[in-house]
Amino acid sequence: MSNAVSALQGAAFNDGIADVREMGLQGMITLRGDFADKKLIKAIKGIAGAMPVVRAIAQKGDSSAAWMSPDELLIMVPYAKVSDAIEAVNKALKGTHFLAANVSDARAVFEVSGPKAREVMAKLAPVDFAPDAFKKGMFRRSRMAQVPAAFWMNGEDSFTIVCFRSVAEYMFDLLSIAAQAGSEVDAY
Repeated sequence: MSNAVSALQGAAFNDGIADVREMGLQGMITLRGDFADKKLIKAIKGIAGAMPVVRAIAQKGDSSAAWMSPDELLIMVPYAKVSDAIEAVNKALKGTHFLAANVSDARAVFEVSGPKAREVMAKLAPVDFAPDAFKKGMFRRSRMAQVPAAFWMNGEDSFTIVCFRSVAEYMFDLLSIAAQAGSEVDAY
């Protein structure tokens, strides 16, 4: 059996207005089901501490659940624990209509951090990143340039971005170019 490796094996760009880095392996589960189902709500609370509301992420420790659509969540757990998490979800939701699929190896995860992280994000996504409009815990699915992506703030000056693994290098290049020194627009 081969060892899993992340898309860009920790690539980083640290010579600009913000730092960009590939975050390594992340356990991810797509969960589709009825958000009103009490079993599903209880299972998500056990993983992420709360059921996320629309366009938000719920986090507890190193696990989280993000609202992706009216019937889809993205559950994130440490990579080594994804099988256990799927087994727990399958057990908790037995007898209900749902789908839980491990999508860990199909995704890449990046972080953009620093005082100008909002500027970097604003250059690439059609979202209002002003401090009063986009806050920690908010979650969006959108495009960053031509790439479908999901992102959220994980700190005051830090964003996490998830995209398909097949476009990981392109995403890293987009983020790095947007973070180049001298590219400030002082939007915020």
